[in-house]
Amino acid sequence: MNRFDEVVAMFWNGGDFGVQEPLTDEMVQEAERELGVTLPLALLDLLRVQNGGVVADDHDAFPANQPTSWSEDHVPFDHLMGIGRDEGATSLLDTPYLVEEWGLPTPLVLLSGDGHCWIGLDYRMCGRDGEPSVTWFETDLNAELVLADDFCSFVEGLTSSSSYEDSSAG
Repeated sequence: MNRFDEVVAMFWNGGDFGVQEPLTDEMVQEAERELGVTLPLALLDLLRVQNGGVVADDHDAFPANQPTSWSEDHVPFDHLMGIGRDEGATSLLDTPYLVEEWGLPTPLVLLSGDGHCWIGLDYRMCGRDGEPSVTWFETDLNAELVLADDFCSFVEGLTSSSSYEDSSAG
């Protein structure tokens, strides 16, 4: 397991796909107002380094303690949405629309996903101002799996998908 501050320094892959404009305090306040939640400080620390985009290969998977439709032993985390409204880049601000579109529970803030599977901050147990767990949601199967108790622990537990024998259940 890595320490959060060590992961932050090497979290992003360096490309510009999905990257929003640099994060400001005003953008954070607007996002929290629109989403109706307090975002975790660890998430904001990552987004202040780079506001969304593709995750480095060393941090593009999270181990799962039970099989999912994706894999027997992990879930993908190849990108993290930022906060913003840049055309062509999905954002944390798209969460209300995506939650409704895919029939997901609330309150939730989506971090990564493609519609059929999502990783999100799950505020159902902690309340809108608490520290949310990080949960895997499979919309086609109406299934979910808590991955980590909080975002910091989630980031510290990220690994490389190449370390798994089979990268997807296919």
